[in-house]
Amino acid sequence: MCYNIIAIKIGRREKDAADVQALLTSFGCNIKVRLGLHDIPADSCSPSGLILLEVSADESEINGFVDKLNSFESVTAKYLSI
Repeated sequence: MCYNIIAIKIGRREKDAADVQALLTSFGCNIKVRLGLHDIPADSCSPSGLILLEVSADESEINGFVDKLNSFESVTAKYLSI
């Protein structure tokens, strides 16, 4: 069995989170698992976050999705098939 994983680091959640969410929604039928992580400092909301996805799509579609994610200034996305 092969797992297709995308790791997404968002550097400025307050700026890019809504646009990233819209992109995730457009790819939603291909997302099997989504896990969102971010620090919660005592006095404020963390400006960065990490999203891990397990996806089901052909490799060219996944790579296109990763490219769109990487088009955001504060976002870094990586694809791993294991």
